[in-house]
Amino acid sequence: MPHEDINEVVALRRAVTADPGLRRLLEEGAEDVTGGVREVDDPAGLAERAAQAPAALGEYFLVYVFLTAVPHARAVHRARGIPDDVSRHTLADLGRGMALHRRRFGGGGLGARQGHWLTRHFGGRLYQLGRLQYERTSLGERTAEAIRAAGVDVTDGEPSLDLHIPDFLGPLTPVAFDRSLDRAREFFARHFPEEPHAVATCHSWLLDPQLRRHLPAGSNIVRFQERFRPGREDPEPADTTPVGFVFGDPDLPVADLPRRTSLERVVGDHLRAGGHWYIGHGWIPWDQ
Repeated sequence: MPHEDINEVVALRRAVTADPGLRRLLEEGAEDVTGGVREVDDPAGLAERAAQAPAALGEYFLVYVFLTAVPHARAVHRARGIPDDVSRHTLADLGRGMALHRRRFGGGGLGARQGHWLTRHFGGRLYQLGRLQYERTSLGERTAEAIRAAGVDVTDGEPSLDLHIPDFLGPLTPVAFDRSLDRAREFFARHFPEEPHAVATCHSWLLDPQLRRHLPAGSNIVRFQERFRPGREDPEPADTTPVGFVFGDPDLPVADLPRRTSLERVVGDHLRAGGHWYIGHGWIPWDQ
């Protein structure tokens, strides 16, 4: 948890423990976020519970929901024999979400968008292994079709892994990528042997092929792209996605985007020139 938030969270604990109704609301929210695999990232009832929370908790209600959910998430991990260090690094994404919230809004707590994302971690779907995170999921119809077109025999809905690139973990170097991938192959074979994976996928603005025209050939982003085989194309612009990841707020006016780093200049200048950014889709064979 970011140090800026610790005092406030500790100070609010007394109000939480003294209110049986609030404790019950938090426990119900914890059941929502630790439920089974969902097709959407909005747990039923979680938004409604947040609306019922006392005003004194402010933006910290969802923080307490996930803190309440920690024992359940840890029990799920222990049942699978998942090492403690993997559990700690995975569930620490709660603190990363709080840091992102503060960067965007200037205050402590956790918003609904980050809360929905964290249901993957606390529901046992996602694990951080080194530089990357891996989500247990299944192949969508369009993704499977693109992979079959490349000559790999896969079916819609079969188990797969989706790679995510968390913030605040340093550069995404080729060495860090390889170490994470090697660790993930061993991890999922050991702890989820009933889910064989033919491929792993990635759906990210970092796979937008336009980046190759703006970044040096040896940059970490371009070298990251080179590890993936092309998947389906997405024709819908997703301009707010890179703005959110690079600048911390997806709603920032394009004209005001800073130009402090090479990546900031690439993202902002492309938009100011009338261009758009897109979510790229890629995949890699899992057994190679």
